[in-house]
Amino acid sequence: MAGRIRHNAVMPSRRVFPLLIGLLLAGAFSSVPAAELPEGFVAALDTAGIPRERVAVVVQKLDAEQPLLSHNAEAALNPASVMKLVTSFAALDQLGPGYRWTTELWLDGPVAHGVLGGDLVVKGRGDPTLTLERMWLLQRALRARGVSQVRGRLVLDTGYFVLPELDPGAFDGEPLALYNALPGPLVANFNAITVHLRPNGETVRVVPDVALPGVDLSSELVLSDEAGCDGWSDGIEPRFTVEGGRALVFGGRYAAACGERSLSLNLFEPATTFDFMFRGLWAESGGRIDGATVFGAVPASAPALRFASEPLTEALVRLNKYSNNLMTRNLFLTLGAEAYGPPATPEKAADAVRASLTRRGISTRKLVIENGAGLSRIERLSAAALTQLLRAAYRSPLFAEFESALPIVAIDGTLKRRFNGSPLAGNAHLKTGTLRDVSALAGYVVDVRGERWSFVMLVNHAQARRSEAAQRALLEWVQSDAAGAVVP
Repeated sequence: MAGRIRHNAVMPSRRVFPLLIGLLLAGAFSSVPAAELPEGFVAALDTAGIPRERVAVVVQKLDAEQPLLSHNAEAALNPASVMKLVTSFAALDQLGPGYRWTTELWLDGPVAHGVLGGDLVVKGRGDPTLTLERMWLLQRALRARGVSQVRGRLVLDTGYFVLPELDPGAFDGEPLALYNALPGPLVANFNAITVHLRPNGETVRVVPDVALPGVDLSSELVLSDEAGCDGWSDGIEPRFTVEGGRALVFGGRYAAACGERSLSLNLFEPATTFDFMFRGLWAESGGRIDGATVFGAVPASAPALRFASEPLTEALVRLNKYSNNLMTRNLFLTLGAEAYGPPATPEKAADAVRASLTRRGISTRKLVIENGAGLSRIERLSAAALTQLLRAAYRSPLFAEFESALPIVAIDGTLKRRFNGSPLAGNAHLKTGTLRDVSALAGYVVDVRGERWSFVMLVNHAQARRSEAAQRALLEWVQSDAAGAVVP
């Protein structure tokens, strides 16, 4: 596997969509007279070269029965990462705000004088919150049970998810990008391997954040005299030179003026990364695991340790504010396992989401859900259904938890640098979504009178990336002018 490092938004390739999408889009767009849309919004779309028939908009006051604006509301469009709202809503509805994942450990042998005389068995149940810090806490809990050395093997039970064969580079040819990290029942640190690049004379040292036992890591980076550091990682080309991913070489160019930098990559399968993280942290604190890492099933006995994740509400903040695909995909699969029993499968997960939406009166007629994260060419949803979801969340006792997980305009998350200088700053919680031909926003806007509106805008067009001015025009209209409009 080799690839250039990319940090920009997801760029799908130009493959032909499946027949299903053609059927969904055929006749899906129904235009309304442009006069019904704000002039500034229409002008911004025209300037961007985006036809109005490729845009869907629904704006509705939350205490009103009908929308103030509704344009192409029933079109089945790709919502990109706005699909995370669907998964988040279903999770709060089905699992509850205090839900916690568990990672279970068995001591398969006697423990004496700090030594486990058998295997250490770890079963994952999809916890996407196991950062390095929380991995350390897990190991601290293990040490509290008297274990500092393992004479046997490290046995990983990954049977909680059953997934089809997945290629991290299939979506857009960027297998090393963190947004393409695959889901898994055992995931550590969002599957990110972090390395530190340190210029040293005429060479660049590459030092991993956590030891990678068994991996031959080397640097062929060439120092350059480039003055700027914008896009500093674009010239770096990691590649595996031995089958099985045990020889990793960093090639390419690196500007000496950049000094030391850190780079996080999606290099290995989730269970492999978990193995590296677990062993590396264990060794750092003086522990030993003598045996190899193998995959297997847990013993019939009860686990010696159940390590709980942070609660769902905290996970949703990271998931939505920073649009974390891996967390969403693991949460999506968790819904399937909790609703229909393990092992989790994508089919069970999709059924669980549909059941949750149907229970809350949200239409699933146009819903196509593949992984629940929006990292998909085939996922589809209508603006009307998204509006139903936003309004159902508003009526829910869990509205505070749902809204607070969304990015705040010009304040944090994926909206921290958008619409700066606008009166919108701090007055809208919105989920963003971006693919090559998709730009989407959905969430809540507070107008100048302090009243809340649901807001959905989906753009599916080759010029979608130029739609930010139109988004801003419509949002500012909602915040100021819509407050004086007559709402049905």
